[in-house]
Amino acid sequence: MTFRERLPLLLLLLIALFSACVPARKYEEANNRAKALQAESDAATAKARDAQTALEEMRASQEESQRRLVRLQQDTSIMGTSLRNMTGQYDKINALNNELLEKYNRLLAGSGTENRKLLTDLEALRLDLMNREDSLGALAKSVADKQSALAARESELTALQAELAAKDAAMKALKDRVSAALTGFEGKGLTVVQKDGRVYVSMENKLLFPSGSYAVDAQGRELIVKLAKAIEGEKELNVMVEGHTDTDKVQGGGAVKDNWDLSVMRATSVVRIMQESSKLDPVRVTAAGRGEYIPVDAADKAKNRRIEIILAPDLQELMKLVKD
Repeated sequence: MTFRERLPLLLLLLIALFSACVPARKYEEANNRAKALQAESDAATAKARDAQTALEEMRASQEESQRRLVRLQQDTSIMGTSLRNMTGQYDKINALNNELLEKYNRLLAGSGTENRKLLTDLEALRLDLMNREDSLGALAKSVADKQSALAARESELTALQAELAAKDAAMKALKDRVSAALTGFEGKGLTVVQKDGRVYVSMENKLLFPSGSYAVDAQGRELIVKLAKAIEGEKELNVMVEGHTDTDKVQGGGAVKDNWDLSVMRATSVVRIMQESSKLDPVRVTAAGRGEYIPVDAADKAKNRRIEIILAPDLQELMKLVKD
């Protein structure tokens, strides 16, 4: 066998010897770096999803503004039609006035019989002219009223857009504050997302409850207290605490009869801790049980067993603007 033919075999032997010489510690370090890189990749993916959600919300807001602009343009077109009608009426009045002057001059120069006929025609023209002037005045008032209404609507639209922008900014700041307060729990069964003008805090049951129980454990209490402290200063914030379960049936014949009961009791347990540990106004806090009927992942029961806390701004003043 020639040296060239033996070369691949020699390379394989060298690689085997080199691999055998690599200490186990270096292999473990490389493995840990790979895991860290994977964690960074997962975090970047989550941030990308948040950015996509924000982009979709901005697109929805832009589409709503575009629809309002189209309606304003339609109103402007209607006003333009009314203005053209008024101009036409004005031209007709001028023509009648000229005819009236012409007949008046003929009256001055004509005979008695002709004068009487001209006087009759003149009176008819005068009455017609008065009626047309009245119509023109009513039309002018209608156009002025529409212009005033349009200006008022534009002002209301501006105020509405400013209010929406302020609400969105406030919810973005709230989401950042909540994320900062719960930073030690995110990625361990907790997510904080802003969408549809609200902030959704989702906590898997493993962070809060033992299996099948509605009693919050020590770790869950710490998490709930931190959240309550982060939002207690929001005086115009409505808080909805929703309990969710999976499809597994409740075992035993105790106080909890089924998944409806379990989801409600878990939501109530969370609300009670929030109120005991903060200055949240109870009027703005609601506990609700959703049972098994709103799963987030049919293939992962652990994700469906969760508490969702929905933080929503008070929109009463905004709804007044819309209704007006």
